Amino acid sequence: MTPFNAEEFVRSLLTAEAGPACVTCSFQAEDMVVLDLVRKARPDAAVLFLDTGYHFPETYAYRDRMARAWGLNLVNVLPEVPPEGNLYQTDPTQCCKIRKVEPLLRNLAGYDLWFTGLRREQSPTRANLQVLETQVLPGGRHLQKASPLAHWKMNEVWAYLAVNEIEHLPLYDSGYTSIGCAPCTTLPADPSNPRSGRWAGVKLECGIHTFSQGE
Repeated sequence: MTPFNAEEFVRSLLTAEAGPACVTCSFQAEDMVVLDLVRKARPDAAVLFLDTGYHFPETYAYRDRMARAWGLNLVNVLPEVPPEGNLYQTDPTQCCKIRKVEPLLRNLAGYDLWFTGLRREQSPTRANLQVLETQVLPGGRHLQKASPLAHWKMNEVWAYLAVNEIEHLPLYDSGYTSIGCAPCTTLPADPSNPRSGRWAGVKLECGIHTFSQGE
């Protein structure tokens, strides 16, 4: 069996005939690999950053630095309401819905192809992830959701960044292994579970990858 080649997979999807494409990017390590693969095939692809208003200062600084260095078509996706109160403590699922899921859904409606940095080993909820799935938006519109790194291990992600001399988000150097909004991200409670520092163990997903199971 021929080994799966993520670069060839991305390039095959981004043919001249392909419709509008986007990458959702939190600027974590996996996303930077996918972003690099996509930008090599289509430099003007939209890079959607879900700006919740709660990200670490380091994340915002790194986002801006890489956007300038790579000339990204960065789209800062904003929620319709500004941050207020402590909803992230009292109801983190609702907070994610307002600040991440709903803004993303509004923006995805303009694209035919959506790239993510998801990997199977990240979480039990991602164990059956496929490299290409059909995603159904709430209004019934279909688009293709591509996860080129679905089968990759974390050491492969770091190897790619090293070989291609891609700077990583500095928060990794402080021990973080999965990085989201600052109020809901801590150092991992379980070293064997990279997402154990998210939402204090209350949940595993923010909802942007579970709003539909696709078809």
